[in-house]
Amino acid sequence: MATDEAEIREHLRATFEAWSRGDARAFAALFAPEVDYVMFDGSLARGRAEVERGHAELFATVLRGTCLRGEVTDVRRIAEGVAVAHAIGGAVWPWQREIPADRLSRQTYVLVRAGAGWTITAFHNTRVRPLPPPGSLGFKLFAWFVRLRLRLRGAIG
Repeated sequence: MATDEAEIREHLRATFEAWSRGDARAFAALFAPEVDYVMFDGSLARGRAEVERGHAELFATVLRGTCLRGEVTDVRRIAEGVAVAHAIGGAVWPWQREIPADRLSRQTYVLVRAGAGWTITAFHNTRVRPLPPPGSLGFKLFAWFVRLRLRLRGAIG
């Protein structure tokens, strides 16, 4: 797995580089033709062509000039020729020095061996939005609000 892990990390690094160049074609080429690609907002792109079209539009408009920063946090083999990997990171605009806290995301990749390399067959991106720590004011307010909503609906006494 050591060689596989290094290859997978390199493959994922290539996604960061293609994004940072604004190269939708090179970015999409790193995904399987039948990829399921879930974006941070929950929308789903099915297939490499849809990933390329969507990212070409994004790179030409709202994500123009961004670079993708992050790190692969782990890679785990789940079957022969199949691995799951996680990363954390986000898009950074040219005027920013680091990933804004509200744009930090965690990604899950499912990769399959494809010939001499790897390809991404499933991808899920979600914003990092941890709950307030138990015992904190934010946690207590959230718990109070949930109990209130349940009472109003008659779900609890």
